Amino acid sequence: MYRLRLALTTFAACLPFSTWSLVHIHGRDLNAPLLDSYDYIVVGCGISGLVVTNRLSEDPSVSVLCIEAGDPDRYEPIIQDPVYVGADIGGIYDWLLSTTPQTQLDGAPRPMPQGKVLGGGSILNAMCWNRGGQDDYDAWAALGNPGWDWDGMLPYFIKSETYTPVYSADIAREYSINYNPLVHGTSGPVQVSYPRFFYPQSTNLFAALNYLGVPTQFDPNDGSSAGAAFVPSDLDPINQTRSDARRTYFDPYVSRPNFHVITGQHVTRILIEGVGSNFVVDNPTPGGNEDGNGMNGVTSNEGFGFGPGGSTPALDNSTTARLLRRQSPSTSNLRITGVEFAASASDTRRSITATREVIVAAGSLHSAQLLQLSGIGPSSLLDSFDIPVALDLPGVGNNLQDHCLVGTFYPYNNASYPSPTQLTTNATYNAAAEFEYNTFKTGPWTAGSPNALAFNPLPLITSNSASILSGADDQDPTEFLTAGLDSTLVAGYTLQKQSLVRRLAETNVASYEIINNNAGSLTLAVMHPFSRGQCYIRSADPFEPPNIDPRWLTNPVDRQVLIEALLFNRQILATPAMLPLQAAQFVPAVDDDEAALNRIINTGIRTEFHPSGTCAMLPLEQEWWTPGSSL
Repeated sequence: MYRLRLALTTFAACLPFSTWSLVHIHGRDLNAPLLDSYDYIVVGCGISGLVVTNRLSEDPSVSVLCIEAGDPDRYEPIIQDPVYVGADIGGIYDWLLSTTPQTQLDGAPRPMPQGKVLGGGSILNAMCWNRGGQDDYDAWAALGNPGWDWDGMLPYFIKSETYTPVYSADIAREYSINYNPLVHGTSGPVQVSYPRFFYPQSTNLFAALNYLGVPTQFDPNDGSSAGAAFVPSDLDPINQTRSDARRTYFDPYVSRPNFHVITGQHVTRILIEGVGSNFVVDNPTPGGNEDGNGMNGVTSNEGFGFGPGGSTPALDNSTTARLLRRQSPSTSNLRITGVEFAASASDTRRSITATREVIVAAGSLHSAQLLQLSGIGPSSLLDSFDIPVALDLPGVGNNLQDHCLVGTFYPYNNASYPSPTQLTTNATYNAAAEFEYNTFKTGPWTAGSPNALAFNPLPLITSNSASILSGADDQDPTEFLTAGLDSTLVAGYTLQKQSLVRRLAETNVASYEIINNNAGSLTLAVMHPFSRGQCYIRSADPFEPPNIDPRWLTNPVDRQVLIEALLFNRQILATPAMLPLQAAQFVPAVDDDEAALNRIINTGIRTEFHPSGTCAMLPLEQEWWTPGSSL
């Protein structure tokens, strides 16, 4: 039996070609034809896809093909230079997806940025290198996934990185940057280090949090993730440029003869022997969506926590540069034979065979979409689009979770502090910073990432935590879920909710995050949401973007957490450590009542770019998918 796996999540200037003879093939001549078949085919060349492809191709006896819908970046400054973090959202390397109208908020859809590029989200993200907390991984294992606990994952975290400590002992003391060498790698592909410039406002924030009883973490990547922390970046310590999946897991191995990557090609379905075809896939019609992109129209990074007012200078446009389902007897004869793909909706569909496995690593949104298009998912959804059902798995596309965030605006008015907004408001300052970066790889242009963060436990910021969690515990599991879900989904959510209530009562588990930009934005993001959404196909056309409904804040617990976090922001700004910054509390205003705070939340909610859960690691009776103990 051929296998289908899901890789969990959590680069040469070429344009897409539409003919067989001109498919982008990296690692060999660009015009070389594909092999007739590969041992492994990986769908999606993002973080998971490139890592899996790279690791499999370490065995010279096997052939591996990774297929990416996007193009390689061109080593542009907007990708590589830290100062431009967030500026490429809504650009040519973004799928431009959007959510359905969020009627529980203000009725408007939201953009859902996702990387459509060799390297995936590692090209677009904020470069913060943060593993998360030990408690989260241990909870994965407790839900039925042996080997996915912290102790099981740590060796792979270590293997992935080359960690370089902060360059100055004085800086380390001032910004409370410590590290435990036992949990860091020294020879991995990803360069992990620190910028060569630090905004002093970070120390004010940390002192304020300590004053209010929130500790500073010793090492944010040692598993104890609650509290304030200056997190490192995936940043080359020498040239101060982004260390992304392309530059770490692909570029150094481009000459490996069994490591093949094609770009500009959209996988339209997984081929399953013995299952009928999808008429729309096999018979494309002109006039529809050609490239699979959404139309969200995002042209700035406002609202995503990179504000206020933007701190990214204008670009010089002249510059260039083994998860295996335990099958029942009724499905054990299904065979995954390969994939079908095309450069665009009107282009000829091509197919390629996998002799061992097809590995789906297209992210939580497109992986669910592809499985559904291929006949793997809720039968009621597939039937509605006349897609032959290969496996009726209700969880595919359900259980969508996301870290939603709401922006704030408290601009600091003490001009004696250097501010990232000077990069956009003071041309002379920005020109000097650009020269310093290009000449010495130091200065403000190295400090684009929001590294000074805080992951706050609920009991440490409000006296209402016990009552909030008691209310969550008393909820009927179906009360705030989508109506009519399969009983296995309800069972899986029930276990998740019980785990969340128990863990969020602890003082070492974060309920939310503060994203600090050192200019007066203390953006807040829910870290352990109770709300659940879904990602469903909207037609049988693989080039039609999916319906993405994160259903942010449909469970009132998530809203209560944000209300308490906004109120705690006021306490932070009133501390002796923060008063010298002279913050002006505009959004929210210092006297806004709860109704006003709710209006700010309803209009301000955005994604923190972390959608997950649509291909859940839970036993079939609790969700749909039973993983093995190794990937």
